[in-house]
Amino acid sequence: MAAPATTAVTALDQLRQKFGADAVVSQPCPDGIPTAWIGRDKLHAAMRYLKNEIDRPYRMLYDLTAIDERVREHREGQPPSDFTVVYHLFSFDRNEYLRVKVPLVEDKAAVDSLCDVWPNANWYERECWDLLGIRFENHPFLERLIMPRSWQGHPLRKDHPARATEMGPFQLPEEKAAEEEERLRFRPEEYGLKRASEDSDFIFLNIGPQHPGTHGVLRVILQLDGEVILDAIPEIGYHHRGAEKMGERQSWHTFIPYTDRIDYLSGVQNNLAYLTAVETLAGIKVPPRAQVIRVMTCELFRIISHLVWYGTFAQDVGQMSPVFYMFNDRERAFGMVEAIMGARMHPSWLRIGGSAHDLPKGWDKMFREFLDWMPKRMREYDKIVMRNSIFKARTQGVGAITTEQAIDWGVTGPLLRATGYEWDFRKKHPYSGYDNFEFDIPTSPHGDCYDRAVVHVEEINQSLRIIEQCVKNMPEGPYKSDHPLAQPPVKDRTMHDIETLINHFLGVSWGPVIPAGEGLGAIEAPKGNNGYYLVSDGSTMSYRTRIRAPSFAHMQTLPEMTRGLMVPDLLAILGSLDFVLADIDR
Repeated sequence: MAAPATTAVTALDQLRQKFGADAVVSQPCPDGIPTAWIGRDKLHAAMRYLKNEIDRPYRMLYDLTAIDERVREHREGQPPSDFTVVYHLFSFDRNEYLRVKVPLVEDKAAVDSLCDVWPNANWYERECWDLLGIRFENHPFLERLIMPRSWQGHPLRKDHPARATEMGPFQLPEEKAAEEEERLRFRPEEYGLKRASEDSDFIFLNIGPQHPGTHGVLRVILQLDGEVILDAIPEIGYHHRGAEKMGERQSWHTFIPYTDRIDYLSGVQNNLAYLTAVETLAGIKVPPRAQVIRVMTCELFRIISHLVWYGTFAQDVGQMSPVFYMFNDRERAFGMVEAIMGARMHPSWLRIGGSAHDLPKGWDKMFREFLDWMPKRMREYDKIVMRNSIFKARTQGVGAITTEQAIDWGVTGPLLRATGYEWDFRKKHPYSGYDNFEFDIPTSPHGDCYDRAVVHVEEINQSLRIIEQCVKNMPEGPYKSDHPLAQPPVKDRTMHDIETLINHFLGVSWGPVIPAGEGLGAIEAPKGNNGYYLVSDGSTMSYRTRIRAPSFAHMQTLPEMTRGLMVPDLLAILGSLDFVLADIDR
């Protein structure tokens, strides 16, 4: 994750030159990302400068969150604050992240909204208000996003319970039930929608939250003028399970299975994003064999995820057969996953410093058979789906966005590359040894539903190419780091001295103590850039766990893609977005 030192210094120096040396306080971080503290009075001007005026600008608001600092112990060298708002920006020209932090006191926990600088700040700011109680002044619609509107409190604050056992028993008296029933009544004004124009009354239509075209528990409120979509309001949060809160109550090790359930189609890809951040904080170097094992299994899960998307997308626009064929191929892949990891969809197999165990005997034979099988299947699917005239008619020219729009809305992964922009974090920000592999970055120029399919399909072929290189060039050596934070001392030494015995006991029962600091671990997941921003307070668990999910960013683009189209186009667009509700809601 580290950016070139010269570029980092230049970015912070330019901020100081623009806003004064005292206005920008730098903070060293283990991930090497340049980090600047800026006062709330200069935030808006500084962010506008970083996006539009600085050379090689930071065009993408990558993420926005906050930290409740009130019980944190290790904050050496940082300005005092009760809450800290944290912005992660990304510059494609510099190929680097920038972290901007704003200190706030509890009775003035408010900053200016950046919706007029980055449109995707809308949901991020609403989420931050919802879960942490930070107000964003001049926000156009500062309402709860994840939690129900009747919810009391802000769940990611440290004084909010983390477990149901810390709360009283749930009760639903008749009065409260009536209030909740009344809240279900749809009022367009609550969503900023008008009921009519000068010429006609508008129709309001709910798609979901149980419609099969929404791929999960998602509600889309449509404002229609006849059959034409005027606006689409995605209502999320039905699938929220408090994953970030759970990350702050579990040990560094025991949170790994929870990551599997975020993008539940991507298996160990979720583990890798989280572990990249943990290993950065701990200074753990992963051995070469473990890196290649990670790459091979992650690419297998990329194929698994894309096959689910491929089949269900074809089904969304009217084809019934492909989903059954592709799920059959997915089962073949799951058979390999089960043989290696012992489980299928949620193997929770990667570990701090490597993987749970080495590859089993005969693993290479399974992969070679799969590499022989899948290319033939892909050619068949190309005939029955991609060349199908009805599929083309439903997807070409539908839901198109430009590269500039995609970057403004925080779009990454296949959706960004479908706008013609050749950007893949495996190539541009290599991790786990991806720089040692040969593969192409698929792109397509139109940014519509069909081009998103083109990119997804070619990514399957490129993943097969990467897996083939892993099979042919799997190095020897350990499958896990021998770093003391990655595994306890060797068992046969524990009976020789008390210190080794104590360390072994604590390592197994409590888990590792990660040094104080903060860092971002980000990878090219199947749906886009998946990042974990972790803050350690020098404890056995994370002080702050932030999950930057690509599906959250992508769903926010839905109104942009659908205005002026019709309801069947909406279902095609939803299918092309390749989202998972657990990835949106976390």
